[in-house]
Amino acid sequence: MMHTFKELRKYCKGRTVADGAPRLALVGDTATQLLATALRGEAIARGFDLELFEAEYNQVERQFLDPSSELAAFDAEYIVLFQSTHKLGEQHSMLSENGQTALADQRLDFVASVCQSPQWRDRKIVCMNYPEIDDTVFGSYANQVEASLTYQVRKLNYGLMQLARSNANLFVCDLSAIQNKIGRDRMFAPNVYVSTEMVLSVDALPYVASRTVDIISALRGQFKKCLILDLDNTLWGGVIGDDGLEGIQLGHGLGIGKAFTEFQMWVRKLRQRGIIVCVASKNNEETAKEPFTKHPDMVLKLDDIAVFMANWETKVDNIRAIQKILNIGFDSMVFLDDNPFERNMVREHIPGITVPELPEDPGDYLEFLYGENLFETASYSGLDKDRTKQYQVEAQRATLQRSFANEADFLKSLNMVSEVSSFTKFNIPRVAQLSQRSNQFNLRTVRYTEADVEAMAGNPDIIGLSFTLKDKFGDNGLIAVVIMKRQDNETLFVDTWFMSCRVLKRGMENFTLNTMVEQAKAMGYKRIIGEYLPTAKNKMVEQHYPALGFTAVDGAATSQFVLDVEAYQPRECYINKL
Repeated sequence: MMHTFKELRKYCKGRTVADGAPRLALVGDTATQLLATALRGEAIARGFDLELFEAEYNQVERQFLDPSSELAAFDAEYIVLFQSTHKLGEQHSMLSENGQTALADQRLDFVASVCQSPQWRDRKIVCMNYPEIDDTVFGSYANQVEASLTYQVRKLNYGLMQLARSNANLFVCDLSAIQNKIGRDRMFAPNVYVSTEMVLSVDALPYVASRTVDIISALRGQFKKCLILDLDNTLWGGVIGDDGLEGIQLGHGLGIGKAFTEFQMWVRKLRQRGIIVCVASKNNEETAKEPFTKHPDMVLKLDDIAVFMANWETKVDNIRAIQKILNIGFDSMVFLDDNPFERNMVREHIPGITVPELPEDPGDYLEFLYGENLFETASYSGLDKDRTKQYQVEAQRATLQRSFANEADFLKSLNMVSEVSSFTKFNIPRVAQLSQRSNQFNLRTVRYTEADVEAMAGNPDIIGLSFTLKDKFGDNGLIAVVIMKRQDNETLFVDTWFMSCRVLKRGMENFTLNTMVEQAKAMGYKRIIGEYLPTAKNKMVEQHYPALGFTAVDGAATSQFVLDVEAYQPRECYINKL
């Protein structure tokens, strides 16, 4: 739901910054006071605060290039860089034709130098791109004139995309897309700009704040992983149980069937990107599956659906069953249903789940959902494409487990094997991605970029371990990471231990600890110290270290635990090392 600026400002009013709030700096070349308010209000509306530093107006270069600047002193985790098209246009108008032709490259060189500077390369930089201003100096012919403002703005926006691909700490906030959505006349108010130097209208501020906080939330590990779909009048028009296969509305011809087909195309692209797609429908299962296998105009197939729940239980019960199989938080789920009653029931009984208020007209579904930007992410890997298959297999495992009398026999039957590896150029992208995504089974919730992991791989005082898991049903890929750092000649400190929740209760915790102790012994260490730092999402591992035989460290400022390496007895598990 998009808030108004008045609502965002009200969230901030009279509120002191919470301890431990993420530190965000806003650096811009135009007035940013109201944007700062909108950013903080949007974050508060989503359940977290921001400790926010706003640089003085039009001091972008000084803040980044002066080692003693206020920006450097603030030590921000996130930096929002807002360089406006208006200032770019002013600069453009004062240059020679050769200077105009080089303008985009100059601005890209500056952004690249910031990202690669030793002072800023471990910060996460959110760079606003440039909404277009059609100055009509050349009209449409500007597309053929390299020195034109239109050409330079488009070149600059494309260049920012390329920079973000090669600099892991750079993330582009797409203001250009927002302007495409709401229109330039709503994005920019000339009378406000003339009197305040503010290039974003009050109407546009909530959109910009929402998109920016989307990125920050994703970087903090708060993002959507799963889309749960109703079927009748959501995925197709009509009711399959009443109208039959020939009677439901789907297809590329004229009529509302086109809207449902294009909606399915969007869902399929989400699935290809790695979003887990599930079904929760009040229907006979055989009837509900029939369009997926028999209708010629169905874009989605059963292979696209990770978990298919079609029965006469409530949507709430079916979503809870899906959550149990996927083992992800409800706040990682989005539920789409055309029925307002079902939407309200799910909202009321499943706190945290996102349930958009779909428009009444299915023809409006896609444009509405585009505007919601529900699936922002801070990383993407080709391995994400395999996620649907992995969860389909997980549903098979859950079915098999019910056939065994005890857990040990079930685990033995899986024939599990794990490959343990140090950090390599092949697994570093996945390690960094899991670092950004893992929330529940994450002892300290420290986030690392690819550059961070690559640096650790060459450090002799750091032991980095990655773990895969494969069983008779399939390959789960890389599912756990441990980073241990030398504290002294006899002690290793567990800086990072996170694991995918989809492999819980298979003994992976025991296997991982056995491996950690083997490594510690081989390198002459006598103790391992672990630490638990609580977050809103990782309470499930609060007793992780005590459960594994660690002893609490008396007098420690945080929850720390120690394990005697020499006295350790390997823990039982049914996983073999590959």
